Amino acid sequence: MGKNRLSGGISALTLHLFAMGCMLCDHLWATLLPQWGWLNWVGRLAFPIFAFMAAEGCHHTRSLKKYLLRLTVFALLSEIPFDLMYGGRAFYPVHQNVIWTLLLGLLGAAAVEKIRKRGKWWLTALVFLLAAGTGYILGTLLMVDYYGPGVLTVLLFDLFRGRKWRHLLGQAAGLYWVNVVLLGGMMVPVHIGGMELEISQQGTALLALIPIWLYRGRQGPHSRAIQYACYAFYPLHMLILTAVLRAMEQLA
Repeated sequence: MGKNRLSGGISALTLHLFAMGCMLCDHLWATLLPQWGWLNWVGRLAFPIFAFMAAEGCHHTRSLKKYLLRLTVFALLSEIPFDLMYGGRAFYPVHQNVIWTLLLGLLGAAAVEKIRKRGKWWLTALVFLLAAGTGYILGTLLMVDYYGPGVLTVLLFDLFRGRKWRHLLGQAAGLYWVNVVLLGGMMVPVHIGGMELEISQQGTALLALIPIWLYRGRQGPHSRAIQYACYAFYPLHMLILTAVLRAMEQLA
């Protein structure tokens, strides 16, 4: 029995809660605690996990249409809270919340999976390239969170879905390419054994593979209440952080 528990890994709910905690750390740094830079480092782990879970959801959902509809509804509900937190006003058109990123990635993944079922690898590869190119362009033009590279992250997790060594290697290489090469970001000096090295802060997103690889497909506790509580956390915590920040600014 102990062996079965070990092989079960962490559940989907645990993985989701961990990603939510990392996201909260990042948003705390962005609003209330900018002096705690380590929160931003922890926050880099959140998006790859959400992208992975979106790709998994494409395969496990009972109704893909309902899944996409739920994401669309919560993307709309989250836009004003995101704009308030990110841009300081209710309408901030130059950056959209992360659910739109996941939604674009899922639409591309759904198109690829539909073609994959026909069993023609060359046609699947062609559709994947078209989905990746279209998703990258739309993600960049629409200015969703993480832009085009964020959309690619969902597609890469769908492409390398599985637990064989080639899947895990593809996930690691894909995340490196997206976060270090495409997104890049601030380089931070690190001193090791008298040597100074520079690492990409965004590159710490690769550490998200540790909890992702500990997941073995086990769902864990699940109910409609838990599902919608996880969805609601995104807009609600941004509203709360924004309200607290405004109150602190008025008292200062």
